[in-house]
Amino acid sequence: MSKKLKVAIIGSGNIGTDLMIKILRNGQHLEMAAMVGIDPESDGLARAARLGVATTHEGAEGLTRLPIFSEIDFVFDATSAAAHVKNDALLRGHKPSLRLIDLTPAAIGPYCVPVVNLEQHLQAQNVNMVTCGGQATIPMVAAVSRVAKVHYAEIIASIASKSAGPGTRANIDEFTETTSKAIEVIGGAAKGKAIIIMNPAEPPLMMRDTVFVLSEAADQAKVEASIVEMAAAVQAYVPGYRLKQKVQFDEVQDLHIPGHGQFSGLKTSVFLEVEGAAHYLPAYAGNLDIMTSAALATAERMAQSILNNAMSNG
Repeated sequence: MSKKLKVAIIGSGNIGTDLMIKILRNGQHLEMAAMVGIDPESDGLARAARLGVATTHEGAEGLTRLPIFSEIDFVFDATSAAAHVKNDALLRGHKPSLRLIDLTPAAIGPYCVPVVNLEQHLQAQNVNMVTCGGQATIPMVAAVSRVAKVHYAEIIASIASKSAGPGTRANIDEFTETTSKAIEVIGGAAKGKAIIIMNPAEPPLMMRDTVFVLSEAADQAKVEASIVEMAAAVQAYVPGYRLKQKVQFDEVQDLHIPGHGQFSGLKTSVFLEVEGAAHYLPAYAGNLDIMTSAALATAERMAQSILNNAMSNG
């Protein structure tokens, strides 16, 4: 199948630029068509221009004025939660059929973690990629959830301070709220909690994630097998994703969970590391790499579905 669907990226910072390079290198059903920013001096716009990609520094409004806009099927938004709300309304007013892949915590559309629930949202007009912490940890919560009922899940995402740009820092509250909610909606936990830590260590450390899951008593071997299988599924599109050590289990009696009451059952602890592919960002920026990789995997699968349907309908 030679046909590809054209995409634009809004946000010419680290995430947007890394995503552009991934599409140019590895796009199977997607073709990079336009890079959109608001800083005419940004490295992302300059790099896009050198690579033959159409550019504008006039934001989403500028995108609608580019000649290529009429041919674009997908728009990735790598700006901020507040900006995405405006961008979605603006772009949809010009072209209702656009598919938006939201890399901010705005959560206008359904949450999407590719290995867990992408197939349910192939027709969605706007999907939300949750957060970097959500993409890394929610698969682990879901892995436990498909074996035993999960009462509570808590995730701690530790990232290098140098990998947290202005957009990440501006969205800390949205990060915790969106991730906590997605742990429940996608991960299957009755109650979710998310914490983010920006580590200023030098040299910068890779992204580390800790996942604590409290579930009903279950066969530990089955839970571990489910987690290992899920980790391998994430590795298919994030090669640097890995379990840092063996899954740990503790049998818990009468543990008090704030806001949830007393708990007795199985505590599962999962320790993860995410190394970036270093396409544009440094290898320690796994938190950014997992977002761009998940967004690309989502759009590729959606594009494949669109192209297959078009072929089936003649």
